[in-house]
Amino acid sequence: MQEVRVKGRHRLKVKNRQGELVEAVLDLRYRRIRFLPPRSKQKHYPELTLTVLYAQERDTPQDREKIDWKLITDLPVRSRAEAIEKLAWYALRWKIEGFHKILKSGCRAEASKLRTAERLMKLLSLFCLLAWRIFWLTMINRSAAGASPGLALTPVEIHLLDHLIKDKPAEASREKNLSTYLTKIARLGGYLARASDPPPGNQVIWKGMSRLTDMELGFILGAELVGN
Repeated sequence: MQEVRVKGRHRLKVKNRQGELVEAVLDLRYRRIRFLPPRSKQKHYPELTLTVLYAQERDTPQDREKIDWKLITDLPVRSRAEAIEKLAWYALRWKIEGFHKILKSGCRAEASKLRTAERLMKLLSLFCLLAWRIFWLTMINRSAAGASPGLALTPVEIHLLDHLIKDKPAEASREKNLSTYLTKIARLGGYLARASDPPPGNQVIWKGMSRLTDMELGFILGAELVGN
């Protein structure tokens, strides 16, 4: 790849050690390369022609690690735009990992005892919706914390959270936004909500949502019984 000429440059924003956004300039190189299996396994595995995408920062920064990405893909990269597209997909890897962690650890998808593919597919479809909502709640709390609570929560959920997690005296007079209620959900999941704590993550959100959902179902069933 060192023999490949630079085929484009890409500018992106990254955080330094102080959490500040700074600009990084990457040199982009890419080419198709033929990969051969080990000699002892050539009868069992075919050779592969893959694209190697090499994105390297031009200068060495002083306040963070230098970006040096080497990606291998079976997708074609024929232009600077396609190279940047693959880099953008790669940059989402931790969000993708977080989503799958919710599926495996939060929804416990791997613990399913279903024995047919059709039943498993239906269960995973439901789990994907649940995992997406938990992941979305975690992310929107960081990007739109001041939004209205109704953007993500039902009136019943808001009512239950106000009942379960009482506001502190200093917070009683403030207008309650989305972050207020998502923090309450996280507190149900074990989040301490100290001033120095980072925003709640997926784990405390899914634990809190599990408790809230159980209580919400109980509230709805109780209301129906009273109505009948």
